[in-house]
Amino acid sequence: MSVRPYRDIQRRRSRQIHVGDVAVGGDAPISVQSMTNTPTHDVRATIEQVQAIAAAGGDIVRISCPDEASTAALREIVKESPIPVVADIHFHYKRGIEAAAAGAACLRINPGNIGSRERVREVVKAARDHGCSMRIGVNAGSLERNLLERFGEPCPEAMVESALNHIKHLQDEDFHEFKISVKASDVFLAVAAYQGLAEVTDAPLHIGITEAGGLRSGVVKSSIGLGMLLWSGIGDTIRVSLSADPVEEIRVGFEMLKALGLRHRGVNVISCPSCARQQFDVIRTVEALEKRLEHITTPMTVSVIGCVVNGPGEATMTDVGFTGGGRGTHQVYLAGVPHHRMKDEDIVEHLARLVEDKAAEIEAAKEVATAAAE
Repeated sequence: MSVRPYRDIQRRRSRQIHVGDVAVGGDAPISVQSMTNTPTHDVRATIEQVQAIAAAGGDIVRISCPDEASTAALREIVKESPIPVVADIHFHYKRGIEAAAAGAACLRINPGNIGSRERVREVVKAARDHGCSMRIGVNAGSLERNLLERFGEPCPEAMVESALNHIKHLQDEDFHEFKISVKASDVFLAVAAYQGLAEVTDAPLHIGITEAGGLRSGVVKSSIGLGMLLWSGIGDTIRVSLSADPVEEIRVGFEMLKALGLRHRGVNVISCPSCARQQFDVIRTVEALEKRLEHITTPMTVSVIGCVVNGPGEATMTDVGFTGGGRGTHQVYLAGVPHHRMKDEDIVEHLARLVEDKAAEIEAAKEVATAAAE
């Protein structure tokens, strides 16, 4: 009997679209995105934040375009962005037309506030003319009035119906380069809406728990909601909405995907919560080590365990392992095998160098393999 089936996640089959050069849906990796929170008309500040998001591993960045000054600035921002830009459009359909002309890779429209079907048609035409994809962004907080009157309150059925209505609008225009989201701040509502939508369309789904809160509460809510969806195979691109630095959204998004084995980037640190058995300061060591290794993008696992109860076992499954030992002497493991012992001094720097050496080795092997394939 296989020992791995419980880890297998069968992703929902969706058709594939593109946001710039990033494939979304189909067999493409689940992309991770965030959104800038600088005033868009402040071109330099926005570009700097976009670059920080990209450096953290972001695949796509969304930028709000609430006024003409923002869409005017977008042209320069797009030129300097290392990743595709999604223009976030609300209320005024002309901003969508301007953003498409400015080079946005995708237009995000909210059906509940973009206006009449004729206005949606004009935005679709601009998207087609400029090679943009689109996102239909249904939100529980801004559902159409007729749906709220009929259903009485935001509910999964109303959100799915809103999404399907606007899918039809795009399909009637023979436009199919779109993805969909049905976000809510309530975890139960969002998950149920996505589950219902996943059953009735093959469009790629952008998933997220909107307005989830600050760093701690937002991570908890998003992890529960997105974890349920991703585990069941739903989701082609994700955004973790946090009242925090947008870079944190990227980091948390990748941690979620790493935890589920759906995507790997950077170092996955396995560490114990520490207890009276610990032979070194686990919490401070892990905190410093994670910060020290932020620049590593090569997928790797590192275990940092305070004592020999679980340390040796965890180390057998990691690239670099570290287990606390008595009298200030600890065991270092490489590729799951005991390699050498070391004292308390410079634990963080010692482990960091080992990780950097291993990452360089892995990347060099990749380059050799790529050259051989060519």
